[in-house]
Amino acid sequence: MGVELINIGFGNIVAANRIIAIVSPESAPIKRIIQEARDRGMLVDATYGRRTRAVVITDSDHVILSAVQPETVSQRLDDEE
Repeated sequence: MGVELINIGFGNIVAANRIIAIVSPESAPIKRIIQEARDRGMLVDATYGRRTRAVVITDSDHVILSAVQPETVSQRLDDEE
C-alpha cells in the first residue's frame, strides 16, 4: 500500500500516482506551460543543467523537467506497475 516512486534521472524520484502526463518539451504549448509554471513558482528543474528531454506534469499543477527521454520515464512507470 506504499507509494510507488519513479526515477526521473540523477536520483530524483516522483510519486507515480501523482503523474498526469510525460511529454516532450519541443512544442510551443509545452514551452508555454513551462514558462507559466516558472512564473507561478511551480517548476521543478531536475535536469542538473543538462538539456530538458521530458516534462512531467503532476496533479498538483507542478511541472518537473527531466534530462531523461519521455520513453524511458514511461518505461520505468510501466515496470513499476
